[in-house]
Amino acid sequence: MDVISSRHHPIVKEFRELARGAGPLMLLDGWHLLGEAAEASVAVEKIAVCGPPTAKETKLVDRLRRHGALVVEVSGTVLNALSPVNSPTGVVASARIPEISSATVLSPAPALVLAAAGLQDPGNAGAIIRSAAAAGATGVVLDDLSADPWGWKALRASMGSAFRLPVVRSRALGSLIKEWKKAGLRIVATGPRDGVSMYDVDFTKPTAVLLGGEGAGVPAELAAAASTRVTIPMHGGVESLNAAVAAAVLLYEAQRQRHLTRRVR
Repeated sequence: MDVISSRHHPIVKEFRELARGAGPLMLLDGWHLLGEAAEASVAVEKIAVCGPPTAKETKLVDRLRRHGALVVEVSGTVLNALSPVNSPTGVVASARIPEISSATVLSPAPALVLAAAGLQDPGNAGAIIRSAAAAGATGVVLDDLSADPWGWKALRASMGSAFRLPVVRSRALGSLIKEWKKAGLRIVATGPRDGVSMYDVDFTKPTAVLLGGEGAGVPAELAAAASTRVTIPMHGGVESLNAAVAAAVLLYEAQRQRHLTRRVR
C-alpha cells in the first residue's frame, strides 16, 4: 500500500471538515474509539493508519475493511494534519453518524432519560453521555443549542459511550417533554437551590432529568413544564456543581433507588 505523505491530499481537507462537524459523518480519532464504533456496528467509511499497527489493531482494520471501509496508510506528518488532537494515536477514521429515533430513549422500561438544554461544552456533553451509559440510563437527548454529541471533542470525552446507548440531538426538546409527560414520565428539572433534595425525589418511576447549560441552568419554559425541581445537597458554601458531575450524581442516585426497589421485590 502506498503511503500518503502530502498534506495537500484530498483526504486531509475531508477529515478537517469532519472535525468542524460538516455533513452526516463523524471523525473517530484513536484506536479506542474506532474499536468502540466497530463493536456497535457503526458504518466506518475511511480509515487512515500511521505506522505498523499491532496484531489486535490489524485484526480490527481487516474486519472493517471487509465491511466496506477504505483503508489508507499515511505518514506522521499527514496524520497530524488529519487529527485535531495534539498527540494522535496512530489512526483517524470517518464514520456515519447513527440515525436514532427519539422514541428509543424510553426503552427498556422504566425509562431514565437525561435531557440537556444549552449545554455548550463538548467535554461536558461527552462526559454526561459516558456517565449516563455507566449509570444505566436509557438514553440522552441534547437540544440543538447544546454541543454536538458526535463532534470529535464530545466523542473523545464519552470514550465511545455514545455508541452504547441511544443519543439524540433534538430541535424540539420542548415538544419531546410534552410527549414524555403524556407517556407517564416524571419530568425532573435540576437547579442549584430551592428544589426538592434528590434524596426525596422518587426516581424509580419513568423519569426524564432536565439539565441546563453551564451557568444559565434549565431554560424557564422547560423548567415550567417539569413535575419536580431537584437540588443536589451541597456543603461548605459550594453554590453549584459542574454540569457533568451533577448529571452523574443524579443518575447514580436514580440507579441506587432502583437497585433497592429491585432488592425489596
